[in-house]
Amino acid sequence: MFSFAVTFDHFQILRAIGKGSFGKVCIVQKRDTEKMYAMKYMNKQQCIERDEVRNVFRELEILQEIEHVFLVNLWYSFQDEEDMFMVVDLLLGGDLRYHLQQNVQFTEDAMKLYICEMALALDYLQSQHIIHRDVKPDNILLDEQGHAHLTDFNIATIIKDGERATALAGTKPYMAPEIFHSFVNGGTGYSFEVDWWSLGVTAYELLRGWRPYDIHSSVTVESLIQLFSTVSVQYSSAWTKEVVTLLRKLLTVKPEHRLSRLSDIQSCSYLSDVSWDAVYEKKMEPGFVPNKGRLHCDPTFELEEMILESRPLHKKKKRLAKNKSRDNSKDSSQSDNEYLQECLEVVRQEFMVFNREKLKKRPEEPTASASMVEAEAKPEAVAEDEGESGNLHMCSSVCSSTSSS
Repeated sequence: MFSFAVTFDHFQILRAIGKGSFGKVCIVQKRDTEKMYAMKYMNKQQCIERDEVRNVFRELEILQEIEHVFLVNLWYSFQDEEDMFMVVDLLLGGDLRYHLQQNVQFTEDAMKLYICEMALALDYLQSQHIIHRDVKPDNILLDEQGHAHLTDFNIATIIKDGERATALAGTKPYMAPEIFHSFVNGGTGYSFEVDWWSLGVTAYELLRGWRPYDIHSSVTVESLIQLFSTVSVQYSSAWTKEVVTLLRKLLTVKPEHRLSRLSDIQSCSYLSDVSWDAVYEKKMEPGFVPNKGRLHCDPTFELEEMILESRPLHKKKKRLAKNKSRDNSKDSSQSDNEYLQECLEVVRQEFMVFNREKLKKRPEEPTASASMVEAEAKPEAVAEDEGESGNLHMCSSVCSSTSSS
């Protein structure tokens, strides 16, 4: 990958809009083009301490190679002494979780377009051998017109040539039954069908305000396997027969019988009138359009950044200059934590720099691409290390590999 010199100094920080388990998101403006983006930044030391380096690198590896109209696309990645940065498309319509919490009543027509847009996104990811593994309202962002974009590839994985994933990964209420079966029974693992199950759970939740199964993060895997085999999903009598049929086919427990391809979705009677070219070109009018007069995120993010954050982003330049001065004045052998410093050096060396703007200006080079990470996962996603390698071998010798329960 080319090392194009985009740095933190190329952006003006405007305001904080989100916070995840190990990263924060703010709105930025690129100084030369005045174009607005969202910027996610992740503290290196915290990522090392929480064994998250591997996930960050996997996400970067994926996002630099993909681009789609219904993803949140990566534009730049770079680093400094403290943080790793991803600069992505700015979507000002908020995520679907935020709107659910604001008691928005989504209509069948609104949900119908989301399913179509996400089906195109999942079909594209499948063509790139990618399982997202965390499709949920928190990770579907709306643009100002109300179109849906999938974000957060933090626990995505790549499978090729008939491979199957085996890790317990995702957010429990949205995870497909075969993920739990694979974890408990060994089994044959799982594949792309898990994302379509998650889409079904999301669509049900948007229409009804709650999920089809009462699942919380504290529920054991064994209890969940029992749940899927004994509890039937209840569908609202107010929904049309066609909607219920579609949701039933997405929420089919056995993956081999589940709708899990774009062609499957397109053949459903509920979507028989859809012009898929119009969907792709964003010519279909969304059933819900976010209010353009406000920012659709929790305002406390901004207050936390300004008041509670010990290393606020807007004071980074002064802080790094002070740190440099301090480092130069002390003997390097007096390092507080040599192991941490070694880890930080490996991260610095292995970090993948990216500049889509420059790639798009090089027609002879294959273009790469994209996706964003937003804030608040409620409940939080988990991933257990699957042993994927790629560019992530750096953690095996110095930093711990990612593994969380």
